Amino acid sequence: MCPQPARSEFVEVFGVLREILVEHASRLVVDADTDGNYSLSTSVMAPNNKPMYFGGVSIRKNYVSYHLMPVYTSPDLLDGISPDLSRRMQGKSCFNFKRVDQALFSELAVLTDRGHKRFEQDGWIYR
Repeated sequence: MCPQPARSEFVEVFGVLREILVEHASRLVVDADTDGNYSLSTSVMAPNNKPMYFGGVSIRKNYVSYHLMPVYTSPDLLDGISPDLSRRMQGKSCFNFKRVDQALFSELAVLTDRGHKRFEQDGWIYR
């Protein structure tokens, strides 16, 4: 049986992933910003009269999850992602991590940038 990563590792993972999202916070709404949960949404209302969720990062029991809604609404954004990043996916818009991986986090930052641009193009974020 593999030992579980220490919570301090999850805090480090959370911090690095949070910074990827913080880069986009000036054009979005911060919904949550706590020690283990950070999330962003749009100011433009979706058809259900609620803001569109953009993404978030949160510390879970066994991993840190990074959600990126643009890849759910525009799955073509995932075309060409690395097999390593693809293996981190759970569901259609969530990536799970237990340790900092700079190469994967750099790729995720580029994917987040592309998702932000797509949300702009689709009218979910004002330019």
